[in-house]
Amino acid sequence: MMKQITTGLIAATLTVMTVSEASAWSRNRTVTTNHGTSTITGSGSCSGNSCSRSVTRTSPYGNTMTRSGSVTCDPAAHSCQSSSTTTGPNGGTAYREGEVRW
Repeated sequence: MMKQITTGLIAATLTVMTVSEASAWSRNRTVTTNHGTSTITGSGSCSGNSCSRSVTRTSPYGNTMTRSGSVTCDPAAHSCQSSSTTTGPNGGTAYREGEVRW
């Protein structure tokens, strides 16, 4: 579990470090299988040393999961802090946070 969080934070750190100007993005995906159609909608933006994103996934059965998160890096302190909140189809939530120092 810690390895996954650390890997995610490192990836987010590299993303923030490569974005110097404000930018935004959005993605929409529809996948159809023999079980039905799933949709994934995501958006995010970066400005300065911070990035945030939000993703919604809906299964072929109508179950929806959302995740929103952000990462902020302080190059002078050689650290990045990240947090995310995930809400499942039944309303349960999970909160994660972490820090990476280099």
